Order: sequence, then C-alpha cells, then structure tokens
Amino acid sequence: MRMEPQKIPKMPKEEYDALIKRQYVSRIAFKGSEHPYIAPFMYVFDGRYLYFLSSNYGRKMEYFKQDPKVSVEIEEYSSDLSAFTFVSLQGFLEEVKDPSHKLRVREQFVDMIKTNHLSSRVLTAFGHSSQDEPEVIIREERSSVWKLVGVKDIIALKNG
Repeated sequence: MRMEPQKIPKMPKEEYDALIKRQYVSRIAFKGSEHPYIAPFMYVFDGRYLYFLSSNYGRKMEYFKQDPKVSVEIEEYSSDLSAFTFVSLQGFLEEVKDPSHKLRVREQFVDMIKTNHLSSRVLTAFGHSSQDEPEVIIREERSSVWKLVGVKDIIALKNG
C-alpha cells in the first residue's frame, strides 16, 4: 500500500498579504556566483510592493548588480512549530531612484522600527550606528532602497 505525502495547504491572497503585513523580516536569495546567496532583510509593505533598505556594501550589492532576479521568503511560526506559514515570491529587485519615493519608503522604515519597538541595533543593518535614532535613516542615505517588482510566482503555505 503506497502512502501519499500529506501536502501543506495553500494560503489565499488575503492570508498571505496579512502575513506580509504582520512581519518585517525576510530572506532574499540572490543568484550568487557558484551558489545561491541568502541574506536577511527587513522590509516594509505598502499593500502592493515590498521595499527593502540595503546597506551599500557586501556581496548582496555585487549579486544585485549582476542579476536582480531574486526569491523573497517571509515566514511566521509558533515557538514549538505547531503552527507555521510562509510565502515565497519570485521577482526582481529594482533600485528606487526618485527622491520623494525614497523618502516615503525611508519614513515607512522609521515608522516600522518605532511601531515594533525594535532595538536601535537594527540600524547597523542599514549602515548606521546603534547609537543613532531611527530618523537617521531619513537624514542620511547610507543605504539603497529596493522594490520587489515583476513577481512571477507566489507560493504561500500554512500548516493549519
């Protein structure tokens, strides 16, 4: 008797949008040179697009310039893993160049940091000192603003 694998149910759009809105940390997989390169990124979601701030150094900058196609993964789970959900989006990153658009995204990041009472240590991910206030993200552009566009595939699953 052959046993069929139990498949994790898919999530409808409303549920994975809610997951994306609740969370603020993702993982982005870049093509890399020999192997894929995965890095954690904080993000903000405006209801339509995901935005990321990237410090202007490191492998991710090199891989972004070589090939902006990425997979973005966002997850949520209980401490004992009795409940988990995740969404994976395949698209490409585009650098936001418009000054007013960049400013709006940076303001969203400051709001997200304050709303979630995050440690000032998260500022180091954007090229700033942990001694700074979150508003430094708006005043000093030590990071690039990326937008996830051209999403071709979305996989969203939940176990319960």
